[in-house]
Amino acid sequence: MNRLRASAFTLRRSSAGTPTLNHSRQEALSKVPEVTLIFWIIKIAATTLGETGGDTVTMTLDWGYLAGSLLFVVALIVLVAAQIMAKKFHPLLYWATIVASTTFGTTMADFADRSLGIGYTGGSTLLALLLAATLLLWRFSQGTIDVNTVATPKAEAFYWAAITFSQTLGTALGDWIADTGGLGYEGGALVFAAALAVVVLLHYFTSASRVLLFWAAFILTRPLGATVGDFLDKPIADGGLALSRPLASAVIAAFIIVCVLVLPQRAGRHPGVSETEFARN
Repeated sequence: MNRLRASAFTLRRSSAGTPTLNHSRQEALSKVPEVTLIFWIIKIAATTLGETGGDTVTMTLDWGYLAGSLLFVVALIVLVAAQIMAKKFHPLLYWATIVASTTFGTTMADFADRSLGIGYTGGSTLLALLLAATLLLWRFSQGTIDVNTVATPKAEAFYWAAITFSQTLGTALGDWIADTGGLGYEGGALVFAAALAVVVLLHYFTSASRVLLFWAAFILTRPLGATVGDFLDKPIADGGLALSRPLASAVIAAFIIVCVLVLPQRAGRHPGVSETEFARN
């Protein structure tokens, strides 16, 4: 009898007779917010905060890129550990982890580009390889990179590693387009906004893999936020508005907190295809 009860608890069937996810899997997936317009608004704001916040520590406070990277990587590790250990979705914890990843991405990309002397092109190439390696390892280990399947600590560790590398890559790409590409911060923002528009069109009008489109959008929102952040705090002579970095960071942080507390967010599942569909794609 106990075994039958356990089976009923582990595998429930819908009214159509289709097996549904077990209870523990639903709890794990519920730590990830539903991807809606609100998600992307907060995500772009968080990436902008990552740029201005990272610059505040490394430039305004003059900590330097290495010390700033060490500070934010410690915060990131602590928050990722808390996120993985959490039993359910906590909006403030989730978005604090996102902000930590994007701030670390800013300082780490600047450290690689400038302190290590490999330049924006070299930094972008290196980070793209690291992100690709992370996604390939995740695919090899778990059978998919579909965020719908993030239901175990190991899968969630891959998830946060991929997010962190994508944030860092986005910073390097934003700087590369704005500086090396000669488009400036406004031009860079327009380029990445146009690329995001293409992803949206592919989502609504094609059968392109939702898994790949999600990661493309996640990566592209980072340089969009980075170029907006640079536009806010860089000197006027460099094409920016020369706003105070601490003030800009405080305003953006307040905006994010208001969004998280006021706008409706619920635990949900990221849009994506199933493992079987992903294998076919």
